Amino acid sequence: MKKIFAGLAISTFTAAINTQAFAADPIRIGAATYGLQGEFMQLWSNALENHPAVMSGDIEITVFDGRYDALVQSNQFDSMITRQYDAILFVPIDADACIGPVIRATTAGIPVVGSNTRCNSDQLASFVGSDDILAGQMVAEEIIDKIGGDGKVVIIEGPIGQSAQIDRAKGIENVLAEYPGIEVLERRTANWSRAEALSLMENWLTSHQDEIDGVIAQNDEMAIGAIRAIQASGRSLDNIAVAGVDGITDALKAVQQGQMATILQDATAQAQGALDVALARLDETDSLPLSETWTKYKELDWANGEADTYNIPWTVVTSSNVETLLNQRQ
Repeated sequence: MKKIFAGLAISTFTAAINTQAFAADPIRIGAATYGLQGEFMQLWSNALENHPAVMSGDIEITVFDGRYDALVQSNQFDSMITRQYDAILFVPIDADACIGPVIRATTAGIPVVGSNTRCNSDQLASFVGSDDILAGQMVAEEIIDKIGGDGKVVIIEGPIGQSAQIDRAKGIENVLAEYPGIEVLERRTANWSRAEALSLMENWLTSHQDEIDGVIAQNDEMAIGAIRAIQASGRSLDNIAVAGVDGITDALKAVQQGQMATILQDATAQAQGALDVALARLDETDSLPLSETWTKYKELDWANGEADTYNIPWTVVTSSNVETLLNQRQ
């Protein structure tokens, strides 16, 4: 069953069948996303609907659209605390602004499990995501591989202050520090937005003419926006290398067409893994973990759901695996 909540929440997923593993009353878990405009967060949110506990247990998940606004997320936390949710899955827009909401929830006895983006709080019950410093290193290395150790690049960043923006920037800088022949012409945020990145890239192509050899985008939406601007300018993608992060559907298709490089972060594993950990912290069932996250990534140690951090591995998208990844997206 799917319900729509205007303003505060995008939807609620409720399982129709009770199982003996769970209590008679529904377990109510809020999933506070930073925003649902981009495909990656949509994939993350939709994965919760397919978690075994939601499909066959008495679990209710409400997904909140944070609208890329820390204040909106804070207000949504207040609503979940007032309504006495059992646990919260949190994907914050800002690594510091999230601290207050986490403190308020944990003080109210509601465990908060971080996922995808980090919060600079030691009161999180756990974090299930991926290593964004490593992502930054990998995306920078993709561009270096394409253009060599010398050239001029532009960097398109995510929302300033979000952990993914901060950590991917660190990873990019780690790699660029090893290549003094690489010059960064421009570095600006496009807020994970395809449209903003397109406009930004149009301006850079005008300002720098044919100087740009590579585009390092901190996510795929922005990489796709840059590609659209390059194509519209009449330039060839053979002359400007583009790389992004996430493995969204359009990026996988672009890899298939030889237009860009990307690395895939597993939205399903992050979301379903976080829900597994939340259920473990609630001690509601002895049959955990329920999702396939822990068998798909055998290097992950479940540790009874008690670890502070669970890093889901990245997958480099190549011509050899891209068709398989696209088929899995259907």
